[in-house]
Amino acid sequence: MSAEAGAPPADRPGVLDRALRVFSDVRAGEGATVLLMFLNLLALFVSYYIIRTVRDAVILSTGGAAVQSYASAAMAVVLLGFVPAYSWFASRANRAKLIFGVTLFFVLNLEVFSAAFGGNPKLVALAYFIWVGIFNNSAVAQFWSFANDLYRRDAGERLFPIVAIGATLGAPLGSKLSEILFEAGVRPALMLQIAAGLLLVQLVLYALIQAREVKRRAEAASTAEAPIPPGGGFGLVFANPYLRLIAVLIVILNLVNTNGNFVWNSAVVRAADAAVAANPAIDRTAYIGSVLGSFGFYQNVLVVLLQALVVSRIVKYFGMPGVLLAMPLVALGGNSMIAAGAGIGVIRWAKMTENAADYSVMNTGRQMLWLPTRREEKYKAKQAIDTFFVRAGDVLSAVLVFAATAAAVPSRGMAVVNLGLIALWLVVIVALLRRHRSLTNQSA
Repeated sequence: MSAEAGAPPADRPGVLDRALRVFSDVRAGEGATVLLMFLNLLALFVSYYIIRTVRDAVILSTGGAAVQSYASAAMAVVLLGFVPAYSWFASRANRAKLIFGVTLFFVLNLEVFSAAFGGNPKLVALAYFIWVGIFNNSAVAQFWSFANDLYRRDAGERLFPIVAIGATLGAPLGSKLSEILFEAGVRPALMLQIAAGLLLVQLVLYALIQAREVKRRAEAASTAEAPIPPGGGFGLVFANPYLRLIAVLIVILNLVNTNGNFVWNSAVVRAADAAVAANPAIDRTAYIGSVLGSFGFYQNVLVVLLQALVVSRIVKYFGMPGVLLAMPLVALGGNSMIAAGAGIGVIRWAKMTENAADYSVMNTGRQMLWLPTRREEKYKAKQAIDTFFVRAGDVLSAVLVFAATAAAVPSRGMAVVNLGLIALWLVVIVALLRRHRSLTNQSA
């Protein structure tokens, strides 16, 4: 088990340590590393949202929007090969070589796509779409593997809520930067170069964090220099009941979330149709875009507020049960009202609150689940769950929504389906918390 990063020295907390206490319980000597970790995740998410915006623009401009229907299944198939390859490399590298090697691999991929977009983007649109889905899950999973390797459980539970603010801020900043670049006439090929540059900045931050912690703690040096123990990502997941429960949790979470998106989007379309019927002068597309834009803005504001001011308090006062139960309980309330026939106003706020809880509280809880696991599980099993099982959940969600659409099941019916899934979700969380408590006691 790795040592606690930023273990408190005997002296008093510095200015940075005290400033960060607005967000969580930061102890003496921890502030600098936490700030570097926050900036690292911020750089990753700004880069990703540039990459993602380019993806959406390329897909729509080349007439390939229908490719989204098949992308999740294609991603899952590709990940069947990617996860074992990642595990193979991880068994032959220490922490620094693994992170630098995988990140430079993604930078090289961006260079290839940048060159291809300089020619005919349509020829590589599908490959790029699939690659973006894999890159997002893999790069984020690797960051949190590093964080779990760096911190012990007690420090991680205190500090992860601060680190995760980097993701909640990086998403809107990356989206806004992409908008500015497109409006300035910057071509997608150059935007990918900017994204690649941010990944290189991320590597510099990784190096600074590693050097800082190795210099301060001898145990950190031995951990960083040791290779990742052998074992395949899928094998580690299937062999461990705790990891299997995490995988099931991720699949159910995606099912409920995607079903909820279907309910919300259906409500928006019905509202647009009603508005156009009442006033034919209304632009249907503009109406839908306005509603979704407003929804996204307030959702992002709520996510940042929850992550910065609420998540650390939930962790402090309610622990793992609090962070894992928050989202399903919010989803339970929202879907119950929708199943009872609530209108679009209630559906809007129910879905917005559910998404905000997912991107802040639940996301932090998902990362904390890995704190008591073994080192090889933090890297290899987490890669498998956060990539393949996430995409597998997307595939199952798409199948369920397709079946509901084909059978003409109304939105209220989908909310009822969600209520059943949430009941199963709560059962899985109870079992997971028991396993987590056992692992925590063993590590203590």
